[in-house]
Amino acid sequence: MASLDDFSTLPPERFDTAPVLKKLASASRCLAELKGVAASIPHQGILINTIGLQEAKDSSAIENIVTTHDDLFRDDTYPELAVNPAAKEVLRYRQALRVGFESVQETGLLTLNHVQEIQAQLERNNAGFRRVPGTTLKDGAGQVVYAPPQDPSEIVRLMGELERFLNEPERFQADPLVKMALAHHQFESIHPFYDGNGRTGRILNVLYLVKEGLLDIPVLYLSRAIVRTKSDYYRLLQDVRERDAWEEWVVYMLDAVEQSAQHGVTMVRAIRDVLLDVKHRIRKDHKFYSQDLINTLFSHPYTKIQFLERDLRVSRLTATKYLDALASDGLLTKQKIGRSNYYINSALTAILTRN
Repeated sequence: MASLDDFSTLPPERFDTAPVLKKLASASRCLAELKGVAASIPHQGILINTIGLQEAKDSSAIENIVTTHDDLFRDDTYPELAVNPAAKEVLRYRQALRVGFESVQETGLLTLNHVQEIQAQLERNNAGFRRVPGTTLKDGAGQVVYAPPQDPSEIVRLMGELERFLNEPERFQADPLVKMALAHHQFESIHPFYDGNGRTGRILNVLYLVKEGLLDIPVLYLSRAIVRTKSDYYRLLQDVRERDAWEEWVVYMLDAVEQSAQHGVTMVRAIRDVLLDVKHRIRKDHKFYSQDLINTLFSHPYTKIQFLERDLRVSRLTATKYLDALASDGLLTKQKIGRSNYYINSALTAILTRN
Protein backbone atom coordinates (compact mmCIF):
# COMPACT_ATOMS: atom_id res chain seq x y z
CA MET A 1 0.00 0.00 0.00
CA ALA A 2 1.29 3.45 -0.87
CA SER A 3 1.50 5.01 2.56
CA LEU A 4 1.03 8.63 3.53
CA ASP A 5 3.03 8.14 6.70
CA ASP A 6 6.22 8.03 4.62
CA PHE A 7 6.39 11.59 3.32
CA SER A 8 9.76 11.05 1.67
CA THR A 9 8.07 8.88 -0.95
CA LEU A 10 5.27 11.35 -1.63
CA PRO A 11 6.56 14.93 -1.63
CA PRO A 12 3.94 17.70 -1.87
CA GLU A 13 5.63 19.22 -4.92
CA ARG A 14 4.78 16.07 -6.83
CA PHE A 15 1.34 17.61 -7.32
CA ASP A 16 2.63 20.86 -8.79
CA THR A 17 1.85 19.60 -12.29
CA ALA A 18 -0.15 21.41 -14.96
CA PRO A 19 -3.14 18.98 -14.91
CA VAL A 20 -3.39 19.04 -11.11
CA LEU A 21 -2.95 22.81 -10.77
CA LYS A 22 -5.42 23.55 -13.56
CA LYS A 23 -8.09 21.31 -12.04
CA LEU A 24 -7.30 22.60 -8.56
CA ALA A 25 -7.91 26.20 -9.66
CA SER A 26 -11.30 25.45 -11.22
CA ALA A 27 -12.41 23.20 -8.33
CA SER A 28 -11.41 25.87 -5.79
CA ARG A 29 -13.39 28.56 -7.65
CA CYS A 30 -16.51 26.40 -7.77
CA LEU A 31 -16.20 25.45 -4.12
CA ALA A 32 -15.81 29.10 -3.10
CA GLU A 33 -18.94 29.94 -5.10
CA LEU A 34 -20.86 27.16 -3.34
CA LYS A 35 -19.72 28.46 0.05
CA GLY A 36 -20.94 31.95 -0.83
CA VAL A 37 -24.29 30.84 -2.24
CA ALA A 38 -24.95 28.58 0.75
CA ALA A 39 -24.46 31.58 3.03
CA SER A 40 -27.40 33.30 1.26
CA ILE A 41 -29.79 30.89 3.02
CA PRO A 42 -30.20 32.49 6.47
CA HIS A 43 -31.28 29.27 8.20
CA GLN A 44 -28.41 26.87 7.50
CA GLY A 45 -30.33 23.91 8.89
CA ILE A 46 -32.41 23.94 5.71
CA LEU A 47 -29.41 22.97 3.58
CA ILE A 48 -27.94 20.58 6.13
CA ASN A 49 -31.24 18.68 6.30
CA THR A 50 -32.19 18.66 2.63
CA ILE A 51 -28.86 18.42 0.81
CA GLY A 52 -27.65 16.15 3.59
CA LEU A 53 -30.42 13.74 2.62
CA GLN A 54 -29.32 13.82 -1.01
CA GLU A 55 -25.70 13.12 -0.10
CA ALA A 56 -26.82 10.32 2.20
CA LYS A 57 -28.93 8.75 -0.53
CA ASP A 58 -26.17 8.70 -3.16
CA SER A 59 -23.36 7.74 -0.79
CA SER A 60 -25.45 4.77 0.32
CA ALA A 61 -26.22 3.89 -3.30
CA ILE A 62 -22.49 3.46 -3.94
CA GLU A 63 -22.68 0.63 -1.39
CA ASN A 64 -25.81 -0.78 -3.11
CA ILE A 65 -28.12 0.57 -0.40
CA VAL A 66 -30.89 1.91 -2.62
CA THR A 67 -34.14 3.64 -1.65
CA THR A 68 -36.67 5.95 -3.31
CA HIS A 69 -37.02 9.62 -2.50
CA ASP A 70 -40.60 9.06 -1.39
CA ASP A 71 -39.65 6.32 1.09
CA LEU A 72 -36.77 8.42 2.34
CA PHE A 73 -38.83 11.59 2.84
CA ARG A 74 -41.70 9.72 4.50
CA ASP A 75 -39.42 7.80 6.84
CA ASP A 76 -37.68 11.06 7.75
CA THR A 77 -41.08 12.47 8.72
CA TYR A 78 -42.42 9.36 10.47
CA PRO A 79 -39.40 7.29 11.59
CA GLU A 80 -41.60 5.30 13.95
CA LEU A 81 -43.53 3.97 10.94
CA ALA A 82 -40.44 3.27 8.82
CA VAL A 83 -40.43 -0.17 7.20
CA ASN A 84 -37.84 0.32 4.46
CA PRO A 85 -34.43 -0.92 5.74
CA ALA A 86 -32.55 1.01 3.03
CA ALA A 87 -34.25 4.28 3.98
CA LYS A 88 -33.30 3.71 7.61
CA GLU A 89 -29.67 3.21 6.55
CA VAL A 90 -29.70 6.43 4.55
CA LEU A 91 -31.16 8.42 7.44
CA ARG A 92 -28.41 7.06 9.67
CA TYR A 93 -25.90 8.51 7.21
CA ARG A 94 -27.38 11.98 7.57
CA GLN A 95 -27.32 11.64 11.35
CA ALA A 96 -23.68 10.55 11.21
CA LEU A 97 -22.86 13.56 9.03
CA ARG A 98 -24.58 15.85 11.52
CA VAL A 99 -22.73 14.33 14.49
CA GLY A 100 -19.40 14.69 12.71
CA PHE A 101 -20.15 18.28 11.71
CA GLU A 102 -21.01 19.25 15.28
CA SER A 103 -17.77 17.68 16.53
CA VAL A 104 -15.67 19.57 13.97
CA GLN A 105 -17.48 22.82 14.81
CA GLU A 106 -16.81 22.31 18.50
CA THR A 107 -13.16 21.27 18.33
CA GLY A 108 -11.83 22.55 15.01
CA LEU A 109 -10.26 19.11 14.56
CA LEU A 110 -11.00 15.83 12.81
CA THR A 111 -9.83 13.18 15.25
CA LEU A 112 -9.96 9.40 15.45
CA ASN A 113 -12.64 9.74 18.12
CA HIS A 114 -14.74 11.73 15.64
CA VAL A 115 -14.16 9.12 12.95
CA GLN A 116 -15.28 6.34 15.27
CA GLU A 117 -18.34 8.33 16.37
CA ILE A 118 -19.35 8.76 12.74
CA GLN A 119 -18.98 5.05 11.98
CA ALA A 120 -20.85 4.14 15.17
CA GLN A 121 -23.79 6.29 14.05
CA LEU A 122 -23.80 4.58 10.66
CA GLU A 123 -23.63 1.03 11.97
CA ARG A 124 -25.37 1.47 15.33
CA ASN A 125 -22.57 -0.23 17.23
CA ASN A 126 -19.36 0.62 19.04
CA ALA A 127 -17.15 -2.06 17.52
CA GLY A 128 -14.36 0.44 16.79
CA PHE A 129 -11.43 -0.44 14.55
CA ARG A 130 -11.46 -3.99 13.28
CA ARG A 131 -9.40 -6.60 15.08
CA VAL A 132 -9.65 -9.27 12.40
CA PRO A 133 -8.13 -9.43 8.89
CA GLY A 134 -9.79 -7.17 6.34
CA THR A 135 -11.50 -8.34 3.16
CA THR A 136 -9.11 -8.78 0.24
CA LEU A 137 -9.81 -7.38 -3.21
CA LYS A 138 -9.72 -9.94 -6.02
CA ASP A 139 -9.73 -9.63 -9.80
CA GLY A 140 -11.95 -11.49 -12.24
CA ALA A 141 -9.66 -14.52 -12.13
CA GLY A 142 -9.90 -14.75 -8.37
CA GLN A 143 -6.37 -13.44 -7.77
CA VAL A 144 -5.81 -11.14 -4.80
CA VAL A 145 -4.89 -7.67 -6.09
CA TYR A 146 -5.07 -5.79 -2.79
CA ALA A 147 -5.21 -6.70 0.89
CA PRO A 148 -5.79 -3.99 3.52
CA PRO A 149 -3.66 -3.99 6.67
CA GLN A 150 -4.36 -7.21 8.54
CA ASP A 151 -2.78 -6.56 11.94
CA PRO A 152 -4.85 -4.52 14.44
CA SER A 153 -1.79 -2.64 15.70
CA GLU A 154 -0.93 -1.63 12.13
CA ILE A 155 -4.45 -0.28 11.64
CA VAL A 156 -4.14 1.83 14.79
CA ARG A 157 -0.71 3.10 13.72
CA LEU A 158 -1.82 4.03 10.22
CA MET A 159 -4.99 5.74 11.47
CA GLY A 160 -2.89 7.70 13.94
CA GLU A 161 -0.69 8.88 11.06
CA LEU A 162 -3.79 9.80 9.08
CA GLU A 163 -5.11 11.81 12.04
CA ARG A 164 -1.86 13.77 12.17
CA PHE A 165 -1.94 14.27 8.40
CA LEU A 166 -5.42 15.81 8.67
CA ASN A 167 -4.72 18.05 11.67
CA GLU A 168 -1.07 19.11 11.36
CA PRO A 169 -0.63 21.23 8.20
CA GLU A 170 3.15 21.37 8.51
CA ARG A 171 3.42 17.61 7.99
CA PHE A 172 2.35 17.87 4.35
CA GLN A 173 2.16 21.37 2.91
CA ALA A 174 -0.32 21.10 0.06
CA ASP A 175 -3.69 22.59 -0.84
CA PRO A 176 -6.50 21.17 1.35
CA LEU A 177 -8.31 19.80 -1.72
CA VAL A 178 -5.24 17.80 -2.69
CA LYS A 179 -4.87 16.60 0.90
CA MET A 180 -8.53 15.56 0.97
CA ALA A 181 -7.97 13.39 -2.09
CA LEU A 182 -4.86 11.78 -0.59
CA ALA A 183 -6.47 11.23 2.80
CA HIS A 184 -9.54 9.65 1.22
CA HIS A 185 -7.41 7.14 -0.65
CA GLN A 186 -5.46 6.33 2.48
CA PHE A 187 -8.60 5.84 4.57
CA GLU A 188 -10.17 3.55 1.99
CA SER A 189 -6.92 1.58 1.74
CA ILE A 190 -6.63 1.12 5.50
CA HIS A 191 -10.30 0.02 5.63
CA PRO A 192 -10.24 0.37 9.41
CA PHE A 193 -13.76 -0.79 10.28
CA TYR A 194 -15.69 -4.02 9.99
CA ASP A 195 -18.33 -2.21 7.96
CA GLY A 196 -19.27 1.31 6.85
CA ASN A 197 -15.81 2.25 5.57
CA GLY A 198 -16.96 3.73 2.27
CA ARG A 199 -19.68 5.88 3.77
CA THR A 200 -17.49 6.99 6.68
CA GLY A 201 -14.74 7.95 4.25
CA ARG A 202 -17.08 10.05 2.14
CA ILE A 203 -18.37 11.88 5.22
CA LEU A 204 -14.77 12.65 6.20
CA ASN A 205 -14.20 14.30 2.82
CA VAL A 206 -16.70 17.08 3.37
CA LEU A 207 -15.94 17.44 7.09
CA TYR A 208 -12.27 18.00 6.27
CA LEU A 209 -13.25 20.82 3.92
CA VAL A 210 -15.35 22.35 6.70
CA LYS A 211 -12.44 21.99 9.12
CA GLU A 212 -10.18 23.79 6.64
CA GLY A 213 -12.67 26.65 6.18
CA LEU A 214 -13.43 25.89 2.52
CA LEU A 215 -17.07 25.34 3.51
CA ASP A 216 -19.10 26.67 6.43
CA ILE A 217 -21.50 23.73 6.45
CA PRO A 218 -21.29 20.24 4.88
CA VAL A 219 -23.15 20.91 1.63
CA LEU A 220 -20.77 19.48 -0.96
CA TYR A 221 -22.83 16.72 -2.55
CA LEU A 222 -19.73 14.70 -3.55
CA SER A 223 -21.27 11.22 -3.72
CA ARG A 224 -23.41 12.23 -6.70
CA ALA A 225 -20.30 12.57 -8.87
CA ILE A 226 -18.76 9.36 -7.52
CA VAL A 227 -21.88 7.24 -8.02
CA ARG A 228 -22.01 8.38 -11.65
CA THR A 229 -18.38 7.36 -12.24
CA LYS A 230 -18.26 4.39 -9.89
CA SER A 231 -16.10 2.20 -12.14
CA ASP A 232 -13.52 5.00 -12.58
CA TYR A 233 -13.51 5.60 -8.82
CA TYR A 234 -12.57 1.99 -8.00
CA ARG A 235 -10.20 1.68 -10.95
CA LEU A 236 -8.25 4.77 -9.93
CA LEU A 237 -8.11 3.68 -6.30
CA GLN A 238 -6.42 0.50 -7.49
CA ASP A 239 -4.17 2.30 -9.99
CA VAL A 240 -2.54 4.18 -7.12
CA ARG A 241 -1.73 0.87 -5.44
CA GLU A 242 -0.47 -0.83 -8.57
CA ARG A 243 1.08 2.03 -10.57
CA ASP A 244 1.64 4.79 -8.01
CA ALA A 245 -0.81 6.87 -10.11
CA TRP A 246 -1.43 9.54 -7.49
CA GLU A 247 -1.76 12.42 -9.96
CA GLU A 248 -4.60 10.76 -11.88
CA TRP A 249 -6.41 10.00 -8.62
CA VAL A 250 -6.08 13.58 -7.40
CA VAL A 251 -7.33 15.01 -10.71
CA TYR A 252 -10.33 12.65 -10.54
CA MET A 253 -11.21 13.79 -7.01
CA LEU A 254 -10.73 17.47 -7.89
CA ASP A 255 -13.03 17.01 -10.88
CA ALA A 256 -15.61 15.41 -8.56
CA VAL A 257 -15.35 18.45 -6.27
CA GLU A 258 -15.79 20.81 -9.22
CA GLN A 259 -18.83 18.99 -10.62
CA SER A 260 -20.40 18.59 -7.19
CA ALA A 261 -19.89 22.24 -6.31
CA GLN A 262 -21.44 23.36 -9.61
CA HIS A 263 -24.44 21.11 -8.99
CA GLY A 264 -24.64 22.37 -5.41
CA VAL A 265 -24.70 26.00 -6.53
CA THR A 266 -27.57 25.24 -8.92
CA MET A 267 -29.50 23.37 -6.22
CA VAL A 268 -28.99 25.98 -3.49
CA ARG A 269 -30.02 28.81 -5.82
CA ALA A 270 -33.14 26.88 -6.81
CA ILE A 271 -34.02 26.27 -3.15
CA ARG A 272 -33.43 29.94 -2.35
CA ASP A 273 -35.63 31.13 -5.21
CA VAL A 274 -38.49 28.79 -4.31
CA LEU A 275 -38.17 29.68 -0.63
CA LEU A 276 -38.46 33.39 -1.39
CA ASP A 277 -41.46 32.82 -3.66
CA VAL A 278 -43.29 30.77 -1.02
CA LYS A 279 -42.31 33.27 1.65
CA HIS A 280 -43.81 36.19 -0.30
CA ARG A 281 -47.00 34.28 -1.09
CA ILE A 282 -47.60 33.27 2.51
CA ARG A 283 -46.80 36.75 3.81
CA LYS A 284 -49.24 38.25 1.27
CA ASP A 285 -52.15 35.90 1.88
CA HIS A 286 -51.88 34.67 5.47
CA LYS A 287 -51.66 36.49 8.79
CA PHE A 288 -49.90 33.52 10.36
CA TYR A 289 -46.72 34.10 8.31
CA SER A 290 -43.45 33.83 10.25
CA GLN A 291 -39.84 33.08 9.41
CA ASP A 292 -40.00 30.06 11.71
CA LEU A 293 -42.83 28.70 9.55
CA ILE A 294 -40.75 29.11 6.39
CA ASN A 295 -37.75 27.45 8.04
CA THR A 296 -39.86 24.45 9.05
CA LEU A 297 -41.47 24.05 5.63
CA PHE A 298 -38.07 24.03 3.93
CA SER A 299 -36.16 21.96 6.47
CA HIS A 300 -38.28 18.91 5.64
CA PRO A 301 -39.46 17.88 2.17
CA TYR A 302 -42.46 16.32 3.94
CA THR A 303 -43.85 18.20 6.95
CA LYS A 304 -46.15 16.98 9.70
CA ILE A 305 -48.28 18.75 12.26
CA GLN A 306 -45.88 17.96 15.10
CA PHE A 307 -43.07 19.87 13.36
CA LEU A 308 -45.11 23.08 13.48
CA GLU A 309 -46.22 22.45 17.04
CA ARG A 310 -42.59 22.14 18.08
CA ASP A 311 -41.01 24.89 15.98
CA LEU A 312 -43.76 27.50 16.19
CA ARG A 313 -44.89 26.58 19.72
CA VAL A 314 -48.51 26.43 18.72
CA SER A 315 -51.31 23.98 19.52
CA ARG A 316 -52.03 20.95 17.38
CA LEU A 317 -55.29 22.57 16.27
CA THR A 318 -53.47 25.74 15.17
CA ALA A 319 -50.71 23.82 13.39
CA THR A 320 -53.32 21.77 11.52
CA LYS A 321 -55.16 24.94 10.53
CA TYR A 322 -51.98 26.50 9.12
CA LEU A 323 -51.00 23.45 7.10
CA ASP A 324 -54.49 22.86 5.73
CA ALA A 325 -54.69 26.50 4.64
CA LEU A 326 -51.38 26.22 2.78
CA ALA A 327 -52.56 22.98 1.17
CA SER A 328 -55.77 24.69 0.04
CA ASP A 329 -53.64 27.37 -1.61
CA GLY A 330 -51.59 24.75 -3.45
CA LEU A 331 -48.37 25.54 -1.57
CA LEU A 332 -48.42 22.08 0.02
CA THR A 333 -49.88 18.73 -0.99
CA LYS A 334 -51.73 16.88 1.77
CA GLN A 335 -51.24 13.10 2.02
CA LYS A 336 -52.26 10.41 4.48
CA ILE A 337 -50.10 7.71 6.11
CA GLY A 338 -51.95 5.36 8.43
CA ARG A 339 -54.14 7.60 10.59
CA SER A 340 -51.89 10.62 10.23
CA ASN A 341 -51.46 13.36 7.63
CA TYR A 342 -48.28 14.76 6.16
CA TYR A 343 -47.78 17.70 3.82
CA ILE A 344 -45.44 17.67 0.82
CA ASN A 345 -43.48 20.77 -0.11
CA SER A 346 -43.84 19.98 -3.81
CA ALA A 347 -41.58 22.79 -5.03
CA LEU A 348 -38.77 21.68 -2.73
CA THR A 349 -39.11 17.98 -3.52
CA ALA A 350 -39.04 18.78 -7.25
CA ILE A 351 -35.60 20.34 -6.75
CA LEU A 352 -34.31 17.51 -4.58
CA THR A 353 -35.47 14.75 -6.93
CA ARG A 354 -34.21 16.43 -10.10
CA ASN A 355 -31.34 14.49 -11.70
